[in-house]
Amino acid sequence: MIDRQGIIVYLHHLKQAKSLRKYGHVHYISRKMKYVVLYCDQVDVEDNIRKIERLPSVKKVVPSYRPFVKTEYENVKPDKAKEYDYKIGL
Repeated sequence: MIDRQGIIVYLHHLKQAKSLRKYGHVHYISRKMKYVVLYCDQVDVEDNIRKIERLPSVKKVVPSYRPFVKTEYENVKPDKAKEYDYKIGL
């Protein structure tokens, strides 16, 4: 399976949002806040960021740090109230 990473691109005008398709899969376009979320292969992220930053309609480019955030938690203490509810059978 290929690892993918998101890139958030802030734009001056949304007319250029369609032109970002060649850099990856456009997942979401916010019309109100004028940004585009696109996904590309994790290997190509740095190259795509450099290319996108050079475009004249781009304000800022931010990579997503989600692949690097630890999502497995250790020593999680269960909530006592929920544990009691499960024993009663509610």
